[in-house]
Amino acid sequence: MVGTVTVPPGDPGSGPHRHSGPVFGYVLEGEILFELEGEEPYAIKAGEAFWEPGGDVVHYQAANLRTDIPSKFVVFMLCAPDVPMMTFLDEEEITARAHLRHPSVSSDRR
Repeated sequence: MVGTVTVPPGDPGSGPHRHSGPVFGYVLEGEILFELEGEEPYAIKAGEAFWEPGGDVVHYQAANLRTDIPSKFVVFMLCAPDVPMMTFLDEEEITARAHLRHPSVSSDRR
């Protein structure tokens, strides 16, 4: 599956979720804050790429770091058959997995 995602200025992006398979992405415009479970969040600017393994690894955020323009990225997802390509975590699972987030993520953001 291939798609383009546009994140409005200053938007935190979609909530914590996982994908059924690997995801490869490329930022077309703007700058996003990208956080995968266990990794320190980092900025990705236009012209840079990212990837996530999918499966059980949680993607916590792809927030737009720009407040003046939308950020846009293209994603290439390898989806497992008969499994939704994106599954959101409920509050219970977010709390249960909090210990798996990178230590740099403060508890008030969990």
